[in-house]
Amino acid sequence: MVQEMEANWPIVAVVVVMALLVAWWLFSRASKAPARERRPDVLDEGAAPAQRNQALIDAVPAAAAAYAIPPAAGTLGGVAEVIAAAVQEETAAASLDERPAGTPDLPADDLTRIKGLGPKLSTLLAGLGVTRLAQIAAWTDADLAAIDAKLGSFAGRPARDQWVDQARLLAAGDTAGYESRFGKL
Repeated sequence: MVQEMEANWPIVAVVVVMALLVAWWLFSRASKAPARERRPDVLDEGAAPAQRNQALIDAVPAAAAAYAIPPAAGTLGGVAEVIAAAVQEETAAASLDERPAGTPDLPADDLTRIKGLGPKLSTLLAGLGVTRLAQIAAWTDADLAAIDAKLGSFAGRPARDQWVDQARLLAAGDTAGYESRFGKL
């Protein structure tokens, strides 16, 4: 075996050097931590995407934008567009007729103080022109039936939750009477 080593010593030397180089490469690579570079974050102060996002947050929701009817809806549009145009015309005419001349603009009351009347119903009632507790307090049975028919999936709530009685007490400022009958505000 010694004779073979003496005859092939250059090959053995190359293998030993190669093994040492591979071992050095593996150990030096494992001991270094990878260099981390700083990347700007969207939430960093002054970042342009954050400003754009804030502008989107502050913008009017798309659902609040008025439905635009194409100019050719009456002649070329489908049935849905024609119906939508007719409904918009009727609601515009009805909203002009509902308000008597000389009625002062009063600030809207917080209708959500009435139990059973949440933000969605408050928005729906505002669309129907009901913004004051005194309006609800003055409803007759016929008014209640007319409003009830316009509430869609909320139909039956005004009578079941006694909105008129609650509104009478709240409009009169009788907090104690309200809380004794309907619970804490």
